[in-house]
This record gives sequence, structure tokens and C-alpha cells, in this order.
Amino acid sequence: MLLRIVPVGSYAGRARAVVERSALVNRRNWLLVLSGIFEPMFYLFALGIGFGGIVGTLTGPDGQAVSYAAYVAPGLLAASAMNGAVHDATFNVFMKLKYAKVYDAMLATPLGPTDVALGEISWSLIRGGIYAAGCLAVMAALGLITSPWALLALPAALLIAFGFAAVGMGASTLLRSWQDFDLILLVQMPMFLFSTTFFPLTVYPEPIQIAVQCLPLYHGIELMRDLTSGAVTWGILGHVAYFAIMVALGGWFAARRLGKLLLT
Repeated sequence: MLLRIVPVGSYAGRARAVVERSALVNRRNWLLVLSGIFEPMFYLFALGIGFGGIVGTLTGPDGQAVSYAAYVAPGLLAASAMNGAVHDATFNVFMKLKYAKVYDAMLATPLGPTDVALGEISWSLIRGGIYAAGCLAVMAALGLITSPWALLALPAALLIAFGFAAVGMGASTLLRSWQDFDLILLVQMPMFLFSTTFFPLTVYPEPIQIAVQCLPLYHGIELMRDLTSGAVTWGILGHVAYFAIMVALGGWFAARRLGKLLLT
């Protein structure tokens, strides 16, 4: 079906080659790749456990009282998936596109723009998944997971990373210089701070609650909290659909923009 909806020559079914290249390039830099695991851990120990001793307990998704650390940890899990995916899909893609001219060399092979987009998004997904897996392992070690539904937390984190990677790569094709990355951070940092990562939605006035509920990270955090606490309802499908739409639209836009930038 994909071959019918993309221009001839833009897709060769070889996106795996782009992922393999990224793995080879980073084979000596795995410590740098893995370093992103530590950021959410610092937040968890400093705020969830340290500051949590002052806050006490909060109401979890299932209506039961939970410790502040157990409340914050799923939010950091979703944020770690977002951060890993966005970092790779924006900074690294921009450098390859504008300066290293890696994609121009790729298009001299049988690869097409859609292969490049899918490959880079997949690599960003892997990086975001690594960050999320590390965060999930620490949560399990600290006893912050209370439901067998948490087994689905890692696939859910991969979906979150996939959505942010697709949108992030699409956004990176619009950037003109390194200064434009301030715009990425201008969106990413407030979303991290205000998407109920550290406090409930009810602390906001109602108009702001509506705005927060439109943010993608909010849906990722709610998805993670539902799974790790066992408060799973049919409403979880709404969060999944949100990220599925992000993947579809972001991937389509990224492939289209790459084709326009590299083939014209």
C-alpha cells in the first residue's frame, strides 16, 4: 500500500539500512546514548523521593492514595521516552541534513526520502525506548510499580517515542539554523513541566486544564499512570489513538519535506 501512495523512487523498502548505519556510527558512543537515562532518575530521586517526603501522598488514577514518588515516576517515564526521541530526531537529523550532508549521500544509493525518514524515526524510537526501559527498571527496583499491566508500559513508551520522533523529525526539516532550536526547547520544556508530570491536573483553572489536555505529553503521562497503577479502562485507547495520529501525520510530513529538500 505504501508504494502506491508515495512518489516513485521515494521508497525502496530499505529503511533498515538507515537504522544499521546509525547503530554502527554510535557503536563507540553508547555511553553518550545511555547518558539520557540518568536525567529522569535525578528528577525522581530529587523530587519524587526527596521532595516527596514533604508532599506526602496524592490520589492516583485508581482513586487510591499513592506516594508522591509513585505519582511522579510514570510521568518521568513518559518524559524520558519523549526526550530521547526528540533529541535524536531534531539535533542529529538537522546536523545530518544541513551540515554533514549525510542524506544527500544516502539518496545516491537505492534509498529514497521515505526510507530515510522511516529509518531515522526508527532509530529515534530505539533511543527513546532505551531511556524508557532504564527508567522502568529503576521504578521496578524501587517498588513503584503495583500492577501487572505495567508489562505494557514499555510498548506504550515505544509508542510515545515513535510519536514524538515522527513529529520531531518533521519539525527539524523546517529549522533554518541552530538558533531555531530555541523554539524546540520553548515547546518541550514547558510541556515537560506543566503536563501533570509533577502535580495533578486539578491544580489548574478549568481553561488551562483544557489546554494541558491537548498536549501530547499529557496523554503519554496518563497512559503510563494508568498502566503502572492498574487503572486500565477503555479510555486508554484514546491516548493510544492520539499517538497513532502523531506517528501517521509526523511520518508523512517528514517524508514529504525530505523529498522536497533533497530531490528538488
